[in-house]
Amino acid sequence: MRIHAAIRASKRSPLLQVVKSAAATIAAWLLAGWVVPGQLPVFAAIAALLVVQPSVNQSLSKALERSIGVIVGVVIAVALGLLLGSPSWIVLLAIVVAMLVAWAFKATPGTGNQVAISAMLVLALGSTPDYAIARIFETLIGVVIGIVVNALIVPPVLVAPARRDLGLLGSELASSLDRLADALPEPQTPAKLQELMLEARLLRPMKEAAEASIAAGEESLTLNPRRSTHREELREMRALLERLSPIVTQTIGMTRAYFDHYDDSIGQEPAVTAIAEQLRRAGHDVRLAVQIADVSPEPETLTSAIPALTAPLVIRPPSSTHWILIGSLMEDLRRIRGELVEEE
Repeated sequence: MRIHAAIRASKRSPLLQVVKSAAATIAAWLLAGWVVPGQLPVFAAIAALLVVQPSVNQSLSKALERSIGVIVGVVIAVALGLLLGSPSWIVLLAIVVAMLVAWAFKATPGTGNQVAISAMLVLALGSTPDYAIARIFETLIGVVIGIVVNALIVPPVLVAPARRDLGLLGSELASSLDRLADALPEPQTPAKLQELMLEARLLRPMKEAAEASIAAGEESLTLNPRRSTHREELREMRALLERLSPIVTQTIGMTRAYFDHYDDSIGQEPAVTAIAEQLRRAGHDVRLAVQIADVSPEPETLTSAIPALTAPLVIRPPSSTHWILIGSLMEDLRRIRGELVEEE
């Protein structure tokens, strides 16, 4: 494992998220210190810091995880303190018991860690029932502040990454169709065929990235006060991705078939020129669909805003050496046309 990759992310978190975390931590510290005087409000500050997440829904999940973990950990610490007193080794025992309890109840790793940490801190700092109750109350203050800050101060909406990744997918999909159209009538070297295949395979991770970004965008709208503004936009992106996904599969399949069945005489087939033209029209229509959905990060200028695909292509039977490839390309073209024109 590379140390650099283990300690550094590929990109920074938004500065606004850092500011919100800092604001929630400070507010929780001040409020908990005023409401529950005596001890430093460490539990409140930690709770607020952890609860401010990239989405309001994740904040609620983290709040439940933190609250339940603290309550269970505090109960374990107080019970052990009352039963066994305060020898130094009781802290280690509390950690082990907390981990076993979390395991027995199938707690998430985050909740399990929180149970153990809370039990350890309570025994280290004070194991009386009054202290334990104060720490639970303090944690709840931090949790509430974290949720309120994340929900009210520009709650995160992850629509822009979804638009960007879907636009990149559409642009590359159209380019892949154009590249295959250009390659079909011309003789190809082994290196060119490999390059064509590799570029087509890049569509699959790009599709997965778009899917993940749209899912993250949808998740960011859950419990978000700004969700009504963006819900329809993400619904249209999801619908476009569902149209493009089968075309990605067909494009990779067509490129694979061309790669597997290529020979220098394929360009002499009369049907190849017609298929290449249909591929270019399909590329045009993919760009048009992306432009209409307004998701492309760099909108491309189209020569026509009218769909270019015509009725299904009818060709003469190919020669016996190429009928598998021609038939495969024709079937994939038929499916692509069905997606782009949304045939019933």
